[in-house]
Amino acid sequence: MKSKKIVVFPKHQKILDLLGEHIKLARKRRKLTAVQLAERSGIDRVTLRAIEKGSPSVAMGSYFNVLRSLNLHEDFLKLAADDELGKKLQDLDLLK
Repeated sequence: MKSKKIVVFPKHQKILDLLGEHIKLARKRRKLTAVQLAERSGIDRVTLRAIEKGSPSVAMGSYFNVLRSLNLHEDFLKLAADDELGKKLQDLDLLK
């Protein structure tokens, strides 16, 4: 079965690219090879390479396992933590 291609707008792809770059730099700071990090994360080297390139088609669980292996898994809790727009919309609804 062929998987569906993930479409991401270029300006949003830049965010994923930056995330991949941050992950790669974190790996290098810890002096881990790509093979070592892939093994610790329970993924193959090709998947880690895709993560470090910011691929939108890699499962979120794989991204999480890599962050966990780098001891950066707490950063996952920061995703969507401060929902300013949602809070404003909720407040507007409460005023009605």
